[in-house]
Amino acid sequence: MLSLRRPAIAAALTLSGALLLTACSSTTPASDGGSAGGGGFPVTVEHAYGATEVPEQPERVATVAWGNQDVALALGVVPVGMPFVTYADDNGDGILPWVQDALDELGGETPELFDEVDGINFEQVADTAPDLILGANSGLTEEEYQTLTEIAPTVSFPGEPWLVDWRESTTLNGAALGLADEADELVADTEQLIADAAAAHPELQGTTFAYLWVDPGDTSSVYVYLPEDARVSFLADLGMEPSAGVQQLAAENEGQFFATLTAENLDVLADADIILNYGGEDTLAAMQAEPLLGALPAVQAGAVAIVTESDALAAAMTTPTVLSIPWGIDEYTQILADAAAKVQ
Repeated sequence: MLSLRRPAIAAALTLSGALLLTACSSTTPASDGGSAGGGGFPVTVEHAYGATEVPEQPERVATVAWGNQDVALALGVVPVGMPFVTYADDNGDGILPWVQDALDELGGETPELFDEVDGINFEQVADTAPDLILGANSGLTEEEYQTLTEIAPTVSFPGEPWLVDWRESTTLNGAALGLADEADELVADTEQLIADAAAAHPELQGTTFAYLWVDPGDTSSVYVYLPEDARVSFLADLGMEPSAGVQQLAAENEGQFFATLTAENLDVLADADIILNYGGEDTLAAMQAEPLLGALPAVQAGAVAIVTESDALAAAMTTPTVLSIPWGIDEYTQILADAAAKVQ
């Protein structure tokens, strides 16, 4: 099962990967005292738990939670430690393919891999002796944040937990590294890449959608990702639009990255041109066979984009980053375009 938290619905409502429950916040990180572009330290970054001062160029950077290691690597910094990834890691080594590609390119040693199945592993983090901890894309509690600050200066999310998009995680983590200018350039390059992918698939422009996690065999709970979730806002970058029903759910669940529906309330999704769901080869047929799911016009038409939950692409697009977007965008937009082609 996917985690709503960040990659799938893991653990009780931590839809992690699928959950992959992440969203974006409108808060813009602040940076004072120079950037790596100018090489000035100290730098100060502001986030939900206050302001973090990084006194000098960090030499041992650790990352926690989802995707923060991607930003460090994209900026040329090999972490001393980062999470062991369990979601959609098809070879079981705890390192997703675009991360391994970056490690190979940079020629750095493989970082220590933190076991985060039961939350932040403070002892493992401390053992890497970091001088900076990146966690802009996370759901850190204030207690967890305070514990990490006892180890090293720590950057947390800017607004609400998990409501951070790929731009914000890049600029906030980049500022802490003293690489604010480089982070801005990386964002601009990635935006151009996304614009090119969108231009290659004009059928996606204006297509309305609802992004779900639902097991067709158990529709007692249907999870709908909301516009502030990172995977949903990324679709907006491609020119797609959350359906009116999804926007209604967002208004009713302000500050959340997903909403929960019961099967009898699925008609709120009837206006979506396409549906996205995690699953496998049999998921669409199972959705069409389920009476209430199958009654949705998009499902009837087969206008459903299935993201294979065991494939690394699920992790890449559940938590889009400046590393994972280039790696997976071509395959992902083709899946979306195939679904859009069936809109009636």
